[in-house]
Amino acid sequence: MQHKDSTCSFEHFAGEVYPFLEITQFHRTYYRILELYARGRIRKLIVSVPPQHGKSVGATTLLPAYMLGLDPDARIAIASYSGTLASRFNRRVQRIIESREYGALFPDTTIKQGTKPAGYIRTSDEVEIIGHKGELLSVGREGSLTGNRVDCFILDDLYKDAMEAQSPLIRQNCWEWYTSVVRTRMHNASREIIVFTRWHEEDLIGQLMTTERVRMLERWSDIDDVAEDEWLYLNFEAIKQSPPTEIDPRKEGEALWPEQHSIALLEGKRRLDPIRFEAMYQGHPTAREGLLYGDSFREYDELPRDIVRRGAYTDTADGGGDYLCSVAYAVDSDGVIYVTDVTYTQEAMEVSERMVATMLERNDIREAVVESNNGGRGFARSLQRLAPMVRVEWFHQSANKEARILSNSATVVHTIRMPRGWNLRWPAFYSNLTTYKRLFRANKHDDAADVLTGIVEREVHCRRSRVTTAFLRK
Repeated sequence: MQHKDSTCSFEHFAGEVYPFLEITQFHRTYYRILELYARGRIRKLIVSVPPQHGKSVGATTLLPAYMLGLDPDARIAIASYSGTLASRFNRRVQRIIESREYGALFPDTTIKQGTKPAGYIRTSDEVEIIGHKGELLSVGREGSLTGNRVDCFILDDLYKDAMEAQSPLIRQNCWEWYTSVVRTRMHNASREIIVFTRWHEEDLIGQLMTTERVRMLERWSDIDDVAEDEWLYLNFEAIKQSPPTEIDPRKEGEALWPEQHSIALLEGKRRLDPIRFEAMYQGHPTAREGLLYGDSFREYDELPRDIVRRGAYTDTADGGGDYLCSVAYAVDSDGVIYVTDVTYTQEAMEVSERMVATMLERNDIREAVVESNNGGRGFARSLQRLAPMVRVEWFHQSANKEARILSNSATVVHTIRMPRGWNLRWPAFYSNLTTYKRLFRANKHDDAADVLTGIVEREVHCRRSRVTTAFLRK
C-alpha cells in the first residue's frame, strides 16, 4: 500500500524536512537512487560512500521516514554496529515524523505523542505508526529481532572502526548475525539496503560479492535489467579514478563533494595512509598482507651525477577501463633506475599521445620503447611524429604478464627509486602500485606494475648482457 501523496520526490521531501541540507549533484543522484529503492524499483541495494558525505543522513535518517510516509504499513528495521547508534537513528526519524513539515507532506503517518494514544509503542528502539501496521525497529549488530517480520532492512556501518573490520572474528560474527538474524526475518517481498564505508575486502559487502550475484550500477537501465536475486552495487569514489558512467559522469581526478572535501584535503588524507584511503574513500579495500609491493619503494631527493642513460617505457591501455602508462627514467652507473616522470591516464589515444610526447621532451628522453600490443604500434608511430628528436621503438610482448610481474617484483623494489612526493604527483599511479595484490586476478589495474616490470627487464637484463659481453672480450 502506498500513501495517496506518493508524488512527493525524495529530494523535495529532504529539502522540506531538512531545509539546511546542502544538495549537490552527487546528492541528487544518491537521493534519486534512494527514491527508486523506496518505491520498490530496487529490491537489493549496496551503496559504498566515503566518510562525511551524507551517507547516513540520506539512507538511515531521511529514507525510513520517507518510506513510512509512502507506506504507513511498512515494517522497517535499522541495524548498525551498536544498539546505541541504531537507537539514535530511530530517534532522528521519529523527530522528522512528528515535525510540522512532515505532517504537511504525509498527514496519515503519525506516531504516539506522550502517553496518547494508549496502546501504541514509542521507545528509542521501536515506534509504531498510529492506525497502521507500520513500525520502525532499531537493532545493534548481533542483536535479536525474534518474532518481528521485516519488510525493509537498512544496514548502516556494521563495523565501528578499522580495528573491528580488521578482526577476522568480528567479521565472521557479523556474517553469522546477518545470515541468522537479518535473512531469517525477511519474506519474499522484503528489501535490503546496505550503506557503509568500506574497511576491509572481507567485510559484509565483500562477502556478499563472493557468495551472491552482484551487478555494478552504472546506467539507469541497470535498475530494470537486474535479476530478482541480484544486488545492485554503487560505489561513489571520493576522487574519481574509474571511467565515467551515466550514474557517475565525473572525469578522472574530480572530487565527489569538492565544496566540503576538496582534492587537496583528500590527497592529504591519502598521504597519511594510502591503503586505508583506498578502502574508506575509494571503496577499494585491500588486505595489507596480500600486497606485492606495498610501500617498499625507496625515494630520492635529487638525481645522482653519474647518470649514464635516460629512457622511457610505454604500455598503451588494453581496454576502456585501463590506463595508458608511460614512465620516463634515468639509470646511474650502478644500474639503479630513477623514475623521473609518469603519464598515467585513461584519456583517449589522441590525447595521451601528446601527453607522452610532452613528457619525453620535458625529461630530455632520446630513446623510448612502446609495447606494440593493443594498438601500441600505431601509438608508437604517432609518438615518433610528435617527438622527432626521440628514437621510438616498438616490440610485441609475448611473455605471460602474471609470471613476469611476480617473478620480477623483488628486482623492481630493489632497483627502482621514486622521487620524493610521487604520491602527490601521480596519485592514481601511486595507488595502483602500492595496493597491487600478489593474487593476480584480484587486481583491477596492472598497468603500472607491468611497465615497471618492463623497465627492469629491459635495463637490468641489458646491463647483465653488456657486463657479460665486456667480460668475454677480456
